[in-house]
Amino acid sequence: MFDGIYFEFPKIAFVIFFFIACETLCKMKLPSIYFPHASQFMKSNIATSKLLFFLKWLGIVMLILALMSPVKDEPYELAPKKGHEIALILDASQSMQERGFDRMNPAATRFDVVKRIVRDFIKKRKNDNIGLVVFGAYSFIASPLTYDEHILSRIVSQLQIGMAGKYTALYEALAQGVNLLKMSKAKSKVAILLTDGYSTPQVDKIPLDVAIDLAKKEGVKVYPIGIGGPDGYNRAVLMKIAKETGGVAFGASSADELKAVYDKIDALEKSDIKNETFTYLKYYYFYPLFIGLISLMLYIYLRNKRGSA
Repeated sequence: MFDGIYFEFPKIAFVIFFFIACETLCKMKLPSIYFPHASQFMKSNIATSKLLFFLKWLGIVMLILALMSPVKDEPYELAPKKGHEIALILDASQSMQERGFDRMNPAATRFDVVKRIVRDFIKKRKNDNIGLVVFGAYSFIASPLTYDEHILSRIVSQLQIGMAGKYTALYEALAQGVNLLKMSKAKSKVAILLTDGYSTPQVDKIPLDVAIDLAKKEGVKVYPIGIGGPDGYNRAVLMKIAKETGGVAFGASSADELKAVYDKIDALEKSDIKNETFTYLKYYYFYPLFIGLISLMLYIYLRNKRGSA
């Protein structure tokens, strides 16, 4: 229990020399009184004096120890979880406003359908550490990695078409998603890249090969998803991204197919996510403080009792 304990303020120990000096130099001199039969009380007085001496110094030493603040570094680690660390990369370019993607709700835009399916996906991944990247003409991190599904779902619901520009910086978005996972300690890092279009060269500042190399270097498996008609997105590029990073490319021409794609990704093999170990100070000053106070209280009580006898 007391292994590894140290003092926050060890120099306070020198206070003990003040009490030792006072014990030697500050003794109170009282006038002598003659008791003709004092020998009858010598044994009891000697025993009481020894007890008082012990209690006094025990109390002093314990209070000094309490002031020195004994502490111990206690490690604290959250239980590891089973899951992935996932970067959701969503296309919010102008083309996502097209309708008719959901047969049950033709008036809904592609982006409305994507947000609904992504929120359902997030609800299923309760043990995953998920972050969100949104892109158009540029990309940005809408949410860092988090286990809080409620906050993440709320952020997804507030996304708007065109909030990152009307064009498509596809490769920059992929690199941004990889950067989001860069500090991850998980064995399994996954990026799910969803788009309905081609990269726009005028705004896409990062070459495809550079984005792929970055994903490979960081061990990120990319699952690209192209939505809409087969001619609406660059299937060859998505397949290349998937092949070189160890993922799988998917296509979805309807809301039902997109939901099926996310269900397949949901069935990915789980892996351990190790949480960081935290250290906090555990204080032990109350033990010597309690002993010191009790000792001094007994000392005062017994001394007063002897004086009144």
